[in-house]
Amino acid sequence: MRALVINCTLKPSPQSSNTEALADVVVKALDGHGVTSQTVRAVDLDLRPGVESDMGEGDDWPSVREKIVNSEILVIASPTWLGRPSSVAQRVLERMDAMLSETDDEGRPIAFNRVAGVVVTGNEDGAHHVISEINGALVDIGYTIPGQSWTYWHLGPGPGPDYLDDGRGHDWSASTGRAMASNLVHAARALAEHPLPVPPS
Repeated sequence: MRALVINCTLKPSPQSSNTEALADVVVKALDGHGVTSQTVRAVDLDLRPGVESDMGEGDDWPSVREKIVNSEILVIASPTWLGRPSSVAQRVLERMDAMLSETDDEGRPIAFNRVAGVVVTGNEDGAHHVISEINGALVDIGYTIPGQSWTYWHLGPGPGPDYLDDGRGHDWSASTGRAMASNLVHAARALAEHPLPVPPS
């Protein structure tokens, strides 16, 4: 089984990413379930604006899309900015919009029988809002969202240290991340054994 984590930090490589640090907790837990994981830092890529699977020469989205469709598990990891998902996360979701009209060989929406979860970091509150916005988009696209398939870290309200600067709350975020990984894996396995059918017309 394969998992793809799309890190939607605003920080290009090689800068350290708080969001990736927490996402790595989930990756480690997925690895413990025998899942092969890969992380993509979206801000490092040229993801053109648009809602097509390929926006032409120089667009890096087709390679990301290929990783998405080759994975049974997708994790969108985003920092919180102004109480909302990052602009990079919004760009990723907009590009995934093309999947709404794409089907597999049997005529099912291409995201059917795949599961997704969310990782959020931020030194102010807003994590639940970010989770709900990203999950709402993923459900529209066709992903199955298992119960409690998210984790987050924040020290709100008000400005403060980042995830990598402060150890408070790490135990809770890590245990929630491990539970998230378990829920994603078991839901993905259930869908593999009993896949969703083609939607009735």
